[in-house]
Amino acid sequence: MTGAMYPGTFDPITNGHHDLVRRAADIFERVVVAIAANPGKAPLFTLDERVELAREVLSDLPNVEVTGYTGLTVEFARQHGLRVVVRGLRAVSDFDFEFQLATMSRHLTDKVDYVFLTPADQFTFISSTMVREIASLGGDVGKFVHPSVAAALERAWARRRAD
Repeated sequence: MTGAMYPGTFDPITNGHHDLVRRAADIFERVVVAIAANPGKAPLFTLDERVELAREVLSDLPNVEVTGYTGLTVEFARQHGLRVVVRGLRAVSDFDFEFQLATMSRHLTDKVDYVFLTPADQFTFISSTMVREIASLGGDVGKFVHPSVAAALERAWARRRAD
């Protein structure tokens, strides 16, 4: 069975992420969406919240699992028998970082390869960072995220404003 992982912070998961996971699920028999704890990024949502939101958004994909993780991505892949890491490229600016990441990973292990997918045209401009910023300012993010994510963003920012 060919398995792949799609790692990221997913703070929050967007329609662009869903598009890439859906397409990866058409290519690979098993896709693990691995949500990084990544406390250095100071995420808006806790790891558990991000995992739960991703599970809800991706529930229509039977060969997709969602889990949280800490540590090295290639180590997670190796431990779970995943030979491929899927990464998204929205623009040329993403390529430099992703190329460096893939090259460094190759130096850590030769047991994991990277595959790059580009999102559908309507998702190329969406990023979690921009979605969070729009939501923080009270903007409508409904075109960029699943309805449950939009509601979670609204609740999260309302809590922050109340504090």
